[in-house]
Amino acid sequence: MTHDSAHGSGTRDAEAEGTAAPRLTTREAAERLGVKPETVYAYVSRGQLSSRRTPGGRGSTFDATEVDALARRTGRREPSSPGGDLVFRTGITLIEPDRYFFRGVDATELARHQGYEEVAEWIWTGELRPGIRFTAADESLAAARRTAAAMPRHSSSTDRLRAAAAAAASSDPLRFDLSPEGVLASARNLIPTLVGALPMAGAPEDGAGEEARGGAGEGARGGAGAPLAAQLWEKLTARPADAASLTVLDTALALLADHDLAASTLAARVAASTHAHPYAVVSAGLGVLEGPLHGAASGPAHRMLSEAVDRGGAAPVVADHLRAGRRVPGLGHRLYKGEDPRASVLFALLDAVPQAAPAMAAARDVVATTARHTPLHANVDLALAVLSVTYGMPAEAGETVFAVSRTAGWIAHAMEEYTERPLRMRPSGQYTGPRPPQPLPVPLPVPEGTGGAAN
Repeated sequence: MTHDSAHGSGTRDAEAEGTAAPRLTTREAAERLGVKPETVYAYVSRGQLSSRRTPGGRGSTFDATEVDALARRTGRREPSSPGGDLVFRTGITLIEPDRYFFRGVDATELARHQGYEEVAEWIWTGELRPGIRFTAADESLAAARRTAAAMPRHSSSTDRLRAAAAAAASSDPLRFDLSPEGVLASARNLIPTLVGALPMAGAPEDGAGEEARGGAGEGARGGAGAPLAAQLWEKLTARPADAASLTVLDTALALLADHDLAASTLAARVAASTHAHPYAVVSAGLGVLEGPLHGAASGPAHRMLSEAVDRGGAAPVVADHLRAGRRVPGLGHRLYKGEDPRASVLFALLDAVPQAAPAMAAARDVVATTARHTPLHANVDLALAVLSVTYGMPAEAGETVFAVSRTAGWIAHAMEEYTERPLRMRPSGQYTGPRPPQPLPVPLPVPEGTGGAAN
């Protein structure tokens, strides 16, 4: 399947007929331009866009190359609703009420059949490359490890990932190459570098055990050349991985690779619009991801689920949350009417893992108990919590999985944004301060003994 499979039928039909320039319908042209269909006709009337009547005289078609050129010139975006939500052109992810797609392909089906690296390549290039593996450059990995290991003991995994991204950038003299080939080379180096910079689970806090375990990990189960999921597993838990557990983790990584313009992805696109290099784009995404309402949301779900397992049921735990006026973590998603499709896939895999039975039972109990009060469904944070509780991972494990996985999506969106008009995302502030002109402020008196003129 090619990248063009994400486009509409008008494009596909034109390509099938072998025409030199594929034609777009009015709706497809509007989607590419990020405008309403009425605006497309306005472009035609102003001579900015040419059109051709379809056979039979119904509707118009537009040259895709001409539409894309206009899109690059205008960088146009329009409100999609009276609320003023902004819409940006993207060919990466489409979300529907009960499922989502990567470049036109059902994302859950793709994740069931392909590993994380293959899915990342698909959303980057629209090409499927079975068996591809990402490899960290020695210099990049060494710099990232030294930097992450020098951080305070209480540093979170996201702290270390942000530091590792900055260190990897400083070791890559070609990081400012924003050509598609250059960005892909940086991405294929950065993602395994991030994973490699994390300390081994159960290793000494100062990271001294890392070099003793093989430097870049050669010879280890999750060493160089192994799937990224195997490399990450050893950073999340000291428990050995089997085929079933690695499948769950690899599938989670693939499912989370992108989810349209979530908050961290929007931050990444803003950074890319300044032509920041890919490492800086990822750093921008990581900064937003640490918010408790985004990537860190799986931590509370982990702690709730652990407590439910320990107490033998979810009822008292859910009751505590409701009594305190807190939202029950791991439930509900603003984009899905029913259960989060990512959670559904992971739950199905975890159902086949015997040791996951207690955590799975607790998760279902949480959903059923909460449903007595409000009809909320499980989201992917609850599924990540089942994974982390089952295998004795720390509460932040879900956040780590999310961060590593979503790096692929941030890179994909950066590649799109690099082709747009630079600095196009410049909203205007609505000033609410004192009406000017105001008099100059009067300096505050300097308290005695804090400096100032000598007595």
